[in-house]
Amino acid sequence: MRLLTFTLLLTLIYQNSFGQIKLGVGSYNDDKTQKEDKIALSYASPQEYEIAEIKVTGLETIDKNALISLSGLKVGDKIRIPSQTTSSAIKKLWDRGIIGNVALYISKIEDNKAYLVLDLTERPRLTRIFLKGINKTQESDIKENLDLIKGKIVSDAVIKNAELTVKDYFVDKGYLNTTVLIEQKKDTIITNGVLLNIQVDKKSKVRIDRITFEGNTDLTDDKLRSKFKKTNEKLRFNVFQDGFRILKNASFKSAWTFLTKSYVVTEEDLKNYLGESVNVNFFKTSKFKNDEYKEDKIKLVTYYNSKGYRDARIISDSIYDADANEININIKIEEGNKYHFGNIAWSGNFVYDDEVLNKVLGIRKGDVYDMELIQKKLTFNPNGQDISSLYMDYGYLFFNVNPVEVRIHNDSIDVEMRVYEGDQARINKIIITGNDRTNDHVIRREIKTLPGQYFNRSLLIRTQRELSQLGYFDAEQIGINPVPNPADGTVDIEYSLVERPSDQVELSGGWGGYYGFVGTVGLVFNNFSLRNITNFKAWKPLPVGDGQRLSLRVQANGRIYQNYSLTFTEPWLGGKKPNSLTVGANRSVIRNQNFYTQQDLGSMVMNTVSAGLGKRLKWPDDYFTMSNSLSYTHYIFDGFTSSGNSQIGFNTGTARNLKYNLTISRNSIDQPMFPRTGSSISLSVDLTPPYSLFRDPSFYDDASPEQLYGWVEYHKWMFDAKYYQKLFGNLVFSARAHFGFIGTYSSYAPTGPFDRFQMGGSGLSGANNWIVGYDLIALRGYEDNKVTPPGYGRFLPPEYGLNGGVAYDKFVFELRYPLTMAAASTIFVLAFAEAGNNFHTLSDFDPFDNYRSLGFGARIFMPAFGLLGIDWGYGFDTLPGTNTPSGGQFHFSIGQQLR
Repeated sequence: MRLLTFTLLLTLIYQNSFGQIKLGVGSYNDDKTQKEDKIALSYASPQEYEIAEIKVTGLETIDKNALISLSGLKVGDKIRIPSQTTSSAIKKLWDRGIIGNVALYISKIEDNKAYLVLDLTERPRLTRIFLKGINKTQESDIKENLDLIKGKIVSDAVIKNAELTVKDYFVDKGYLNTTVLIEQKKDTIITNGVLLNIQVDKKSKVRIDRITFEGNTDLTDDKLRSKFKKTNEKLRFNVFQDGFRILKNASFKSAWTFLTKSYVVTEEDLKNYLGESVNVNFFKTSKFKNDEYKEDKIKLVTYYNSKGYRDARIISDSIYDADANEININIKIEEGNKYHFGNIAWSGNFVYDDEVLNKVLGIRKGDVYDMELIQKKLTFNPNGQDISSLYMDYGYLFFNVNPVEVRIHNDSIDVEMRVYEGDQARINKIIITGNDRTNDHVIRREIKTLPGQYFNRSLLIRTQRELSQLGYFDAEQIGINPVPNPADGTVDIEYSLVERPSDQVELSGGWGGYYGFVGTVGLVFNNFSLRNITNFKAWKPLPVGDGQRLSLRVQANGRIYQNYSLTFTEPWLGGKKPNSLTVGANRSVIRNQNFYTQQDLGSMVMNTVSAGLGKRLKWPDDYFTMSNSLSYTHYIFDGFTSSGNSQIGFNTGTARNLKYNLTISRNSIDQPMFPRTGSSISLSVDLTPPYSLFRDPSFYDDASPEQLYGWVEYHKWMFDAKYYQKLFGNLVFSARAHFGFIGTYSSYAPTGPFDRFQMGGSGLSGANNWIVGYDLIALRGYEDNKVTPPGYGRFLPPEYGLNGGVAYDKFVFELRYPLTMAAASTIFVLAFAEAGNNFHTLSDFDPFDNYRSLGFGARIFMPAFGLLGIDWGYGFDTLPGTNTPSGGQFHFSIGQQLR
């Protein structure tokens, strides 16, 4: 009975599997139509026949002989009909996927010879696709995703896959209720061709209304929701209005206290300051994607594990409609017990004892159990030293440690750290790839890992930063690949680079009417090669590859204004040490002209030459640099009048400025274009000779302006600090502080108009600004150069106020988010809050008396044009001489602003 049941079951499975395959007998007319007479066959006792003939019917484009060959049947073969041989022949044809229906018939039997007929239905082939109900961009994207090419065989599976592909495309974009209808239509032009009309109805986007949790007792729903990085509820407040209100009403002092209270500003800090109800993740969306939802559930369990809930798991979750366009998600959690670390033991360690390893590990008995924290402290700790770096920084490349839970008792877990130290590995070869334009020696001089040294992981990371700082390579694609050779205990290190354009071009021009042609041509070659300037084969289009910097700029406004500048920098003077040499020259000419006759009425010429030496320091650490420079500027006034030289007190004469600059700075920023971590601190001082110390005080009682400013005197101090910290995802927090002060060497020598501070707006210069060498400080939300104290010159009437301060401060807080970090362009958006002020005297200086602003902006970096920016800022405070707050202002910026 069991055998009979099993046989019947196999028969049913077989017949169901080949529902479109027929095996039968019959005879055919010459026109391939089957005759009415039948040839009886016994399936219980198959007979052996010799194949006399094989005919194929029903095909339109496929070669018949090819299909007969695929079936495995041949004329002259002796086979049993029906049998496994005939079933196998049918299956072979079916499996090719090009045949829709397969039927095997016997047309006649003569002298124990069978005449076979294969009756086939050929599947249609795709000729064209039409997508309806969507826009051109969506159509283009979907056609790229669809695996449908002209001539492809159209089967049920192909249709189903196409339907799923189209639907998944829109589901990923939040259209969960998308419907797709695919209609096959015979192509009347091409034989056996078929058209596919794909009708798409996206319907409305489906968003997440609520995410709720059950079973969580220790952690709140809000806390759990915050761990979902990509699956989020819809926002329930106006981000811009509430954020604007919060920052507007916050005092600058309290904001500064908040932002400087800890070295690392975290998401928790922001929430504590702004309020728990504020969702600081402004860039999250509420659309539902199933793949991202699965990832977020894993992250949720991982978060539970980090809080000691080792056995936490999601029991079930449900997704149900809130309304037609919104869904709710409910997640049931089993938290389990909360565990703590018990005893932590080490085995296999000989280089370092348990005490040293435990100190670096930083985990003590009784701490909340977190295996993820263990892995971070063992392998890579972004905020400090880890066990791996302890070993790998001293050559133990083959080091490995495996944490093993050895005992669980009550709420404690004992862990044993099983260490394999291995042998120390020395560096054998340094391999550099991808540098198509930059010469090897420019790269090798920045590499900290040298052949013969022990392997050092920290130096690898440092080298990656140094190569990024060059600006010649795509910082996102700098690869480091250690290739160990265990046989001889060495390692080869391969640095893979992707060159990015680093030269920049500035071109602008137009007709200025009365002033004539207005134009600017600027060229910056950041990877120049002076030694190849006579080797025309190395020109690409100019000689490149030695890491030198050449800057050329010409600006003209007819005869009214011309400026010419040239700067050259050799970063490795002599080629052996990172001592830089910079030389530069600048000439500017401004003329007064009669509007009607265009006759010259006066002129001012400013000639400047400078030379500087820079050096990388090893103390206090090798992030420090020191630079020294000497510059000389000669001003020649010939009947020249303007708002700029009105500050000086004369329009005919000369003035000279000889100054020495010393700058000490420390820069640990990870990359220059979009920093994510690190800091930059700089202290700079400009010193002219102390002429007042060698003059009698009575000199200043009756000195003329020409005598007073014949040689300019001052000392000027500048301090700049920047800090960057990655918060979560790609969101980066930036804080900056800037201070400046200018004074003279004696109390009886006045502070002149040269090199004062002007503040406000974008910080871009104009013609009158550099006549006396103003330092321009940007302050968004206020007009250009309007945050200026109205001082008075000693030799000037009150209406000629000194348009500049002698002390200033500025504080900036920004949140930055990158939109793209491609080699061709870097684009990021930002929101800012900043404050600053400009003071007439040092005694007026007050770091908490500032003009405040708030706003947002964007930056785009294109290698050919540099960094371009646009900001909108709202100034909250009223400037002197005005009656209302500054209000909203748009600002455009060019280049990387220092302050």
